[in-house]
Amino acid sequence: MPKILDNPKEKLLEEARRQVAESGYSAMTIRSVAKACHVSVGTVYNYFPSKEALVAAYMLQDWKICLEKIEDASKNNTGAEPVLSCMYEQLSAFAARYDSLFSDKGAATGAAGSFSQYHKILRDQLAAPLIPLCKDEFCAQFIAEAMLVWTLAGKQFPELYQLIQKLL
Repeated sequence: MPKILDNPKEKLLEEARRQVAESGYSAMTIRSVAKACHVSVGTVYNYFPSKEALVAAYMLQDWKICLEKIEDASKNNTGAEPVLSCMYEQLSAFAARYDSLFSDKGAATGAAGSFSQYHKILRDQLAAPLIPLCKDEFCAQFIAEAMLVWTLAGKQFPELYQLIQKLL
């Protein structure tokens, strides 16, 4: 008999996160999450339409925390360097946390269809706190895109900041 869960959505997210961390993306399935939480597969589908949506949901939780920290840095600092440094730190930490997912071919295949849509959202979210520091919105989006690319390429912040200063 299925178990009644307190905060079922959160429990499902926690279990999916745990399984991906321990066994990888391919090993985690809707069925394995349901079984571990003692609920039916249908219960999982009531909250998440797919495996990709389940993984995206817990990644989104972490991404929102990153954005909050960047926004706080933007509100609490008047110069570009502390804001961009915080953005670099948050992007680096997020990329490191999800490196196994970003390099997993199965996960990449599942996310490929929505990549361009979410990439624009991500860039716009990063650009928002940069707009007050930039000449215009395009400059903020350009810097946000550069931060994404350069951070994922492993460039160090002092090197990035020297280039960005020329744009500001």
